[in-house]
Amino acid sequence: MQKIIACILLISNPVFSDQAALEEMFTLKVQPLLSAKCFGCHGKEGEKIKGGFDLTSREGFLKGGADFHDALVPGFADKSYVMKMIRWQDEDYEMPPKENDRLTVQEIALVEDWINSGAIWPSEDRQHAIRVAERKKKWTKDGVIIETSGGLADEWTSRRYKPEDIWAFRPLKPVVVPAGEANPVDAFVRRKLVNAGFEFAGRAGLRTLIRRATYDLTGLPPTPQEVHNFVEASEVDADKAWSDLIDRLLASVHYGERWGQHWLDVARYADTGGFSNDYERSNAWRYRDYVIRAFNEDKPYNQFVIEQLSGDEMADRSVRKRLGLNNKQMAEFRKKGEGYTPEEAEWLVATSFLRMGPWDNAMVKKPEARQLYLDDVVNSVGQTFLATTMRCFKCHDHKFDPLPTRDYYRMYAAFETTAMAERPVPFTPDENLARFDEGKALVDELYAYADQKRLVLVEKREAAARKWYQENNREYLSLDKRRKLPDNEKPPRHCGLDHIEQGRLKVREQDEWIWNRRKERYQPMIQGVYNGDETAFGGARKLRIDKMIDPKWRPDSKILMGGSLEAPGESVTPGVLSAVPVYVSNAGADDRYALPRGLEGRRSGLARWIAHPKNGLAVRSIVNRIWQYHFNKPIAGNPNNFGVKGAKPTHPQLLDWLAQDFVENGWRFKRLHKMIMTSKAYQQRGYHVDLPKLQVEDPNNDLLAYFPPRRLTAEELRDSTLLVSGELNRESGGLPVMPEINMEVALQPRMIQFSIAPAWQPSRTPEERNRRTIYAYRVRGMADPFLELFNQPNPNDSCEERDAAAVTPQALSLMNSATMVDRAVAFALRLERQSGNLGGNLEPRVRMAFHHAFQRQPMSEELSRLTRYVIDMQKYHRENAPEKVSYPTEITRSLVEEFSGKPFQYNEILPVFKDYVADMKVADVAPETRALADLCLLLFNSNEFMYVY
Repeated sequence: MQKIIACILLISNPVFSDQAALEEMFTLKVQPLLSAKCFGCHGKEGEKIKGGFDLTSREGFLKGGADFHDALVPGFADKSYVMKMIRWQDEDYEMPPKENDRLTVQEIALVEDWINSGAIWPSEDRQHAIRVAERKKKWTKDGVIIETSGGLADEWTSRRYKPEDIWAFRPLKPVVVPAGEANPVDAFVRRKLVNAGFEFAGRAGLRTLIRRATYDLTGLPPTPQEVHNFVEASEVDADKAWSDLIDRLLASVHYGERWGQHWLDVARYADTGGFSNDYERSNAWRYRDYVIRAFNEDKPYNQFVIEQLSGDEMADRSVRKRLGLNNKQMAEFRKKGEGYTPEEAEWLVATSFLRMGPWDNAMVKKPEARQLYLDDVVNSVGQTFLATTMRCFKCHDHKFDPLPTRDYYRMYAAFETTAMAERPVPFTPDENLARFDEGKALVDELYAYADQKRLVLVEKREAAARKWYQENNREYLSLDKRRKLPDNEKPPRHCGLDHIEQGRLKVREQDEWIWNRRKERYQPMIQGVYNGDETAFGGARKLRIDKMIDPKWRPDSKILMGGSLEAPGESVTPGVLSAVPVYVSNAGADDRYALPRGLEGRRSGLARWIAHPKNGLAVRSIVNRIWQYHFNKPIAGNPNNFGVKGAKPTHPQLLDWLAQDFVENGWRFKRLHKMIMTSKAYQQRGYHVDLPKLQVEDPNNDLLAYFPPRRLTAEELRDSTLLVSGELNRESGGLPVMPEINMEVALQPRMIQFSIAPAWQPSRTPEERNRRTIYAYRVRGMADPFLELFNQPNPNDSCEERDAAAVTPQALSLMNSATMVDRAVAFALRLERQSGNLGGNLEPRVRMAFHHAFQRQPMSEELSRLTRYVIDMQKYHRENAPEKVSYPTEITRSLVEEFSGKPFQYNEILPVFKDYVADMKVADVAPETRALADLCLLLFNSNEFMYVY
């Protein structure tokens, strides 16, 4: 009967008249859909089929489930119960049951067409033949097959992709620049504008341009004198003045600080390790300074990549060649770390990139801890350098992109010989070693206090232990020697101590370790890596190269099914992403994507592949990021994800042209900056004559018809207030500084394992505290509340784009926080110093305030209104005196002792506040200064100060 119905349908419906086409429909479209959406519950081989509904065969489909038997009625989709299921028209059977797995409209239509055509289900042999024939066709109307190392299933390997979805994986090809514009950037942008019926918005004003460029390249506002000089030069030769301005800003040391911050956002820079212990990474600051130097020196990007991924291998090769060392001598050289040249030391510092992610092995077995680290590194490298979210194909072949799980574990294998270590590496002449003595002295004081308190308790415990041994006629054993003995052969664990003393001892032992670790901040060490076997993988408390490395050791690299160490699958060798048509130079003919298999060289091979001039995925990724930071929007909308689910490029040909030009001209950032910034597109106004029409037709400004305004980032806001107030210390590099933050947050009890982390103690003097924000100490477990409020990203995750959300607490913080009020007081004092004694004439100071904050003179109405405002506030402040601010030198902490469950207290000293040099507070200045500070605070709160147009 079913055959008769099918024949009638084939005759009556010419769309389904080709038997071969129907068999191909099922094999290439319907069966893969059933496999992806249904077989997890209704097709697991060897497992119980849910509801008795087996979809792995036509017979099982026709049979139906335990509660229904009309699931499939060939020829009649409207009578087939499966259609109600997949349309979610029956509350009892909504399939697939998860919202995210629901079939799309197109997929539902496909199942409907298949059923109406007779539900043709060819034999396994016929399906195999169809798949084999299909794989031989690279391009069809359904898309293109991408050659990869192969998925876990044949269906995945032969999957087709729409060409526009895999744009990032395709090779870079020459792009013809449209005619009509001097700058190639404008040629591409204008072509799209004109096709949409628009033109450029026109050039912005001179003051707007210099402010935009100065913030863009340095993260700071221009000074009034710089604005004046630029305007004067522009009146003589506008193009030359603009070009000279860009050159001056690119040559500034502040350029590296600004653009280094962008890179550190992506790399996840922090000075601590995160999680429950949040251990300090005492030497992370050296990587921060390496990044800043790299930008200032205009280091070629391909070199920048290779150094961060394999700088230790580069240094080892250099040392072996320079000194002729064998393996044993090389191991000893690494452990001492004293003989590296400045260049070799720089390469080693660069590898701290591989240590930037959060990691802690507390309460985690060594194999799992090692996997957590390697997974983190693989994903970080993918997002940072390849705009690829690697976690998406760790457990299964990628659902949307041509990225097989095999490639994930080949990249994983490239890092599988990588071990972490705090390595001795000499400081270089370029590194800032200022304030080492002061820092050491403070840490020594904190360490000595904790150690003295610990020793008192240890001596009391050991006195009781000696008494126990004497009473039991046994020879005294120290704690370490008796630790593993049976309980009946040693005194109680905390003999002689009550619960309060037990808790305090644990705290002091933790404190002692914390301050011992902090001492490493002043030692020539790095947060680095090296190549070692799996036994070299230690704990987060102390990572060292502490033994001879077996050069013959190789990891047993396997695909981990479902990402689980407990489910090893097929063996793999180190390799790269096979969807990117760039072959590894030393690969054999049998595997063009293989990396070296030895203990050494895996990461070097991977780094060279990423930095290959034909690696379009990598080159597009970095060029897209550079564009993004200039225009506040990337060309390709998700800089960490160029896959199918990422936003498509708005100007794909421009992106490809920029990528090729970048490589052909030495991978240099500064040249790329200047090309972008000398374009008409960059120099446009922030508004457009056709704005109402654009807001309807191009609401996201994808056409770049005008320059999008942006709010200052958290770091720019703090740095700008410091600059305008005259407090900014422009010193570059060196130890992290501790700005003054909200005192409640600074002193709050922040739990770490077994104890409470030390309180935040700001740097002692304003000169130290008021350095640029990039040099501020970053604690993963405790964000600076002011910076966090203004969207400084969480360093636990790679930040592809800063959030600029505006929320109510921002306005409250801008007006009321100590951070802003202190800057306003300093600004007011600066105005008073510069203007001298004016008597009752306030207008010059109001003019000067505008001059510094906005780099312009106030309009007459602004001048008169704000002068009256200051006079009104003088009256208010004469009648209202603020309270003095005081700082504690000691605080009392409360905890619960782990074993007894009883509370106890202990004291924590804050020695920095003994001779602390505080910023001037409102209570420290006269009422007239406080009134002027209110004006300064008002200017800091204005849109003109807060936004770049």
